Amino acid sequence: MSPSAPVRTTCPYCGVGCGVIAQASADSAVTVRGDPAHPANFGRLCSKGSALGETTDLDGRLLYPEISGRRADWDEALDLVTAKFGEAIREHGPNSVAFYVSGQFLTEDYYVANKLMKGFIGSANIDTNSRLCMASSVAGHRRAFGSDTVPGTYEDFELADTVVLVGSNLAWCHPVLNQRLAAAKAERPRMRVVLIDPRRTRTADIADLHLALAPDSDVALFAGLLAWLDAHDRVDRAWVLQHTTGFAEALHEARTWTIAAVATATGLRESEIEAFYRLWSGSRKSVTAYSQGVNQSAVGTDKVNAIINCHLATARIGRPGMGPFSLTGQPNAMGGREAGGLANMLAAHMEIENPEHRDRVRRFWNAPRIADKPGLKAVDLFRAVADGRIKALWIMATNPAVSMPEAGAVEAAIAACPFVVVSDVVSETDTLRHAHVKLPSLAWGEKDGTVTNSERRVSRQRAFLPAPGEAKADWWQLAQVGRRMGFADAFAWTDPAAVFAEHAALSTFENDGARDFDLGAYADIALADYAALAPFQWPQKAGQKPNETRFFGDGEFYTPDRRAHFVAAKPTPVAALAGPARRFILNTGRIRDHWHTMTRTGKTARLSAHIAEPFCEIHPADAGRLGIADADIVRLSAGRSFILVRAQLSQSQRPGSLFVPMHWSDQHASHGRVDRLVAADTDPVSGQPALKAASVELARAPMALYGFAVSAQMPLPEKCDYWARAMTDGGWRMEFALASAPVDPVASLRAMFGETAGAAAESIVYADAKAGNWRIAAFDGPRLLGAAYLSTRPVAVSRSWACAQLQTGHETVAARNRLLAGRPGADLPDKGAIVCACMSIGVNDIAAAARRGCHTVDAVGLATSAGTNCGSCRAEIAEIVEVHRLIAAE
Repeated sequence: MSPSAPVRTTCPYCGVGCGVIAQASADSAVTVRGDPAHPANFGRLCSKGSALGETTDLDGRLLYPEISGRRADWDEALDLVTAKFGEAIREHGPNSVAFYVSGQFLTEDYYVANKLMKGFIGSANIDTNSRLCMASSVAGHRRAFGSDTVPGTYEDFELADTVVLVGSNLAWCHPVLNQRLAAAKAERPRMRVVLIDPRRTRTADIADLHLALAPDSDVALFAGLLAWLDAHDRVDRAWVLQHTTGFAEALHEARTWTIAAVATATGLRESEIEAFYRLWSGSRKSVTAYSQGVNQSAVGTDKVNAIINCHLATARIGRPGMGPFSLTGQPNAMGGREAGGLANMLAAHMEIENPEHRDRVRRFWNAPRIADKPGLKAVDLFRAVADGRIKALWIMATNPAVSMPEAGAVEAAIAACPFVVVSDVVSETDTLRHAHVKLPSLAWGEKDGTVTNSERRVSRQRAFLPAPGEAKADWWQLAQVGRRMGFADAFAWTDPAAVFAEHAALSTFENDGARDFDLGAYADIALADYAALAPFQWPQKAGQKPNETRFFGDGEFYTPDRRAHFVAAKPTPVAALAGPARRFILNTGRIRDHWHTMTRTGKTARLSAHIAEPFCEIHPADAGRLGIADADIVRLSAGRSFILVRAQLSQSQRPGSLFVPMHWSDQHASHGRVDRLVAADTDPVSGQPALKAASVELARAPMALYGFAVSAQMPLPEKCDYWARAMTDGGWRMEFALASAPVDPVASLRAMFGETAGAAAESIVYADAKAGNWRIAAFDGPRLLGAAYLSTRPVAVSRSWACAQLQTGHETVAARNRLLAGRPGADLPDKGAIVCACMSIGVNDIAAAARRGCHTVDAVGLATSAGTNCGSCRAEIAEIVEVHRLIAAE
């Protein structure tokens, strides 16, 4: 292919919605840089966004339709999908089929899926993995505002005097927004940042106050704040009287929450609570931003409303530098909400429970029917799959066998379903292996459409790569089934621009200002204008120009009485989940450099260099009590389900609580699917599962031997009781452990290389059975095929150095002996563990800079480039610098 011109598109990771400029070279290599003109990021990118060009290869791609494991053409596959769904609908009714879709969808994909299911099949059984991250925000917004409206903009973070981050590890999960906040704080040192989170995450680096409250005690904290505001005459009573209802009831509930009561519920000191209340109330410009620590809870909706109550009481909403702010997790969770992707919503922010809204949407679509009640939300949807109510299931762009709570039961339900279709970009996932029909979808860089970020900004994702194999857009797949079902006129689009225009036209149909979501300016958008569409915020009504907007500053809301509604939130702490001995509260979430189930980020060695295996963060006191040492393998269990992960002792963890990342699937680790342990407890209002407070047992997993390997080919975890593998430059790396020692440890190590290190390969071996150490390295001439290390204790090998040896020649005996030693000679560099993934800078590089006199993060950046791109590693750099500063002072 010839090189492409630079293309402005949008990052496919978090809800910040960063603009990127991508370009494909003649050899299909892709370069990516931040778009300085995009108003979400102004050229900034995080480590994941910076590495996007490394994820676009075709290795592991699903390129052709398959039926029962054999290649098929599109007509055969889509005819079968249509026939099976039609058969289920005829025999069991429309509620016997379901779609489960994704925040990785573009808005156009969401719109077509929602239209097909709700308007033409006649069921609302379409839900999205956004149910797992944003449903409680949606429910809280609708209870308070009458609409699912995020009032503010990212600029508010920079204009505020106080920014409160609740249940948000902004530094790792929304890194570019964290950069904007950090830059604003540096410009205005009087700005204050508060972090409210049971863990001391990397976000605490910019926080002036960290409140390490007990899990799920947020409602008590903010109910107490509401009572404190009233008691200290900080309520804007005139505004409350004119623009709200329900204040008296909410205050009556909140008044039981004295500072002493809040301290008991949260585990915080009274002085900490008082300091937070004074800070929040003393700053007129206050933003309270919240994310999954609020939403992913059995009381998530009440948490949202408890936060909103405080902003309503003080009229801190809809004006520059103030307001509650929901941080979406996925790139198009907001676009999915706009298009009706949730089972309890209609398109264009209309309500499925409202007969006028149902009639309006049915007439606009000229649909034969319209779903007349909410469909099954994600947890209930897969329960219906399990008990046989769902006969045909179509899963698109997501991996619920890993990401859903009770993931093992969800996988079993999918495996037992009579007919399963999966549309995906990769050929292997824990979900895809159970599909009767596999449909190849376009990936980022190939698909074309729009996404909406957390501040309501619509941006284009543009194609700059050709469609590989026979991969097709998700909206096209759905439209083809709609046509085959007999609805050709309703699904006759020929391009995504036509879908977007219809989506915009529905948003403005019979609206007249009655609904928040209005894209009327684009209802007749032409293909050329769609191709050139610049980022804009909604609403943008017909005849209006793009404009930066906030909602509710005028005191007008979308409830029937046009007033905001206070909600009397009732705190229900779940600290009882933790108990004596081995029982703990498990928190799950993201790490800095990986995304969801790693189908994209797992393809780049750079993003695995920082953290390459699943881990459990444990407070040292808890670990000591259970005999767990740092780097041990630990077993977490709930009922019959268990996982095995690496122990990571940390003072940042709250005693009695654990943290395990969500990303590892069966493709990357032997027993890393943490959501197998999470019970499917849901918020009664939103249906969002409680992924942050599972009850688990913890124990050390006794292992006889621990190992590490690097290999030019994917290593084979022969008879390993624990393993986790990741790509590295030039091959693979793998951590592993064995519960019992093999008869011949060297033979076991050799087997990991498979046929790579066959009879023709030259190998060198070190074996010391008495000391419990075995090592092997295999070569093809000077090229390293693989090296493996085994020990009775966690292996002391320089991982980054060992990985680098796959791309280094080993002509000399000394070079080969260094491989067996597992570390370079004194005269050779060793980066140590990678800290800055963007620039591939290790802990030893940073420590050396600190010893040379670089005593600030910026000074280290000038010397090494660490921390100069996305900035997500700056907190870790600061810790390393401080350690060496103290050593130098001794």
